[in-house]
Amino acid sequence: MSKFGELIDVEIPVLLEFYTNWNDQSTSMQLVLRDVAAALGDKAKVIKIDVEKNEELAEALRVKTLPTLIIYKDGEMKWRQSGELDANTLIGIIQNYI
Repeated sequence: MSKFGELIDVEIPVLLEFYTNWNDQSTSMQLVLRDVAAALGDKAKVIKIDVEKNEELAEALRVKTLPTLIIYKDGEMKWRQSGELDANTLIGIIQNYI
């Protein structure tokens, strides 16, 4: 968990996507996240977290639905939503925290 703290305790927004490879919605979000990362460049980080490989973290954050998207900034959770979003909507939400 200390590595997680290092990931989120930064001055730029960090978008976390909790997913699994077998979840169809998670799979369709991959292209969206690629577009979001490309559009924002170094103004934000996009990190994908496989819940099967990070069960303890997913439990600690009460991730029940996939995909779950969470934005952190300066180590503090700023926004959270479960389910799919399109790239433009997600970019707009992240820009609120830049």
